[in-house]
Amino acid sequence: MSEPTVAGGHFLQARVRAVRDVASDVRVIELEPARPPQPYPSGSHLDIAVTIDGLPDVRSYSLVGERPVEGAYRIAVKKIPDSRGGSAFVRALRPGSQATVSEPKSHFELQYGRPDYLLVAGGIGITPMVGMAHALTRHGRPFKLLYAARTREQLAFAGELSELLGDRLELYVSAEGNRLDIDRAIDRLHPDGELYLCGPLRLRDAAQRAWRRRGRPPERLRFETFASGGRFQPEAFPVRVHDQGGREITVPKNRTMLDALRDADVEVMWDCRRGECGLCAVSVLHVEGELDHRDVFLSEEEQAGNRTILTCVSRAVGGAITIDTGFRADPQRQARPKANQKHHGSF
Repeated sequence: MSEPTVAGGHFLQARVRAVRDVASDVRVIELEPARPPQPYPSGSHLDIAVTIDGLPDVRSYSLVGERPVEGAYRIAVKKIPDSRGGSAFVRALRPGSQATVSEPKSHFELQYGRPDYLLVAGGIGITPMVGMAHALTRHGRPFKLLYAARTREQLAFAGELSELLGDRLELYVSAEGNRLDIDRAIDRLHPDGELYLCGPLRLRDAAQRAWRRRGRPPERLRFETFASGGRFQPEAFPVRVHDQGGREITVPKNRTMLDALRDADVEVMWDCRRGECGLCAVSVLHVEGELDHRDVFLSEEEQAGNRTILTCVSRAVGGAITIDTGFRADPQRQARPKANQKHHGSF
């Protein structure tokens, strides 16, 4: 049986070996790929093919631990009430189910050789930190892991990490009045240390501001994001495409602007689908409400200027947005069969 191909990339069939809840809203899923799993660097993730509202899509999930366990990859999936459908699809998998997955990929790999490390996790952001904590322990590197959640029941892997790390692990539970102070945490980090962060947008923004205020090298603040959250709850909104005569397309609350544009055959380049590469950026001509920038590509100043938006993750709230994709009509290209059109991206 040949391997499935998803937009030019090879995916593997995998069997769900086991499923278990490790927190009140986090489920671990073990996936046995059709061929022996490959070793992977810290911070790696799997892309998983999902079906949302009858349409194919891809979601990314960080791998738990620093290596496969007994022939299986492990991912952790949070229950997200306002999910666009990916987490619900993956959480519905049961032992024996089939899934289509990529080989491990990493854009968040640990760089060794620093005198000190600070790992910061918020909520489901603990997932890539489990492997990093194991790797730094094995290499004998000095580090702290700060783990914040709203309730104690949401602290996934806390027992395993406490046993491994002892006082190198600090837990912060906001419902108990114990909140993470990111400024203080950065002040405790060695001047040449490195910070790795995975968590919600507010935590990431606070860390970036604190890091800049202290004049620390920007390349030593590294973060992982799958852009699942923003400053506002997602809602449907209209997008008007200026370069198509003001054509109006509705973006549903559970779909991205990129999805809606592609469904409507609007040409937009794309690749990472995580708000990191910037390939899907389009010009913003007019905003009636507010823009909810969820990317990590644009600077704070660029986001505040509202002249550009990354269609793969960012949204509008409270009104329509008018964009210009940068593409211009090419009658010969438009006349080609749709199957011959080349898209940039993973799925």
